[in-house]
Amino acid sequence: MSIEIEVLNGDASWPLAKPLFDAVWPPHVVKKLPWADIAFAHAELRVLVQNEAEEVLCHVGLYRRDITWNGHKIRAAGIGGVLTREDARRHGYASIALNAAVQTLKDEGSTPFALLFCEPHNAPFYMGRGWKPFDGEVYVEQPQADQTQGRVRFEAMAPYVYDLKRAPRQGVLDLCGLPW
Repeated sequence: MSIEIEVLNGDASWPLAKPLFDAVWPPHVVKKLPWADIAFAHAELRVLVQNEAEEVLCHVGLYRRDITWNGHKIRAAGIGGVLTREDARRHGYASIALNAAVQTLKDEGSTPFALLFCEPHNAPFYMGRGWKPFDGEVYVEQPQADQTQGRVRFEAMAPYVYDLKRAPRQGVLDLCGLPW
């Protein structure tokens, strides 16, 4: 089977990615997940792996933002929304898409590290690809009942960092916005 890997604008490519999200994370599945009630940022870029029928098999979202680490402003990249269609799993597509995302960030050269969040069962996958646990606190913004944004500690999933140049391993990260 041949595949195509594309890095596309996040908003423009959402119509291509949405059917995969709906298939992998339908509402009845999401409501049982630890991150069900969390508002997430929209991807700036999307890595899509498609088959010859142009069906999206795998997705990785990319984010870039100024955040703070121990109170100091720093540029960071995010990886989020990593998902693969159930019948396409265990074929290396997530690794291919993740590698393409990391290479895109390396080519840009504007961020010293990437950050992602994952559930415990996915940690071995990321650690096997060079991601390291972040031992510290992470804060994000979340909508409040009065429609304002509030700063909250993010604990729904564990943070992992990747050295593009040099990643922090501990301390306090504030994403200064929604998580990815």
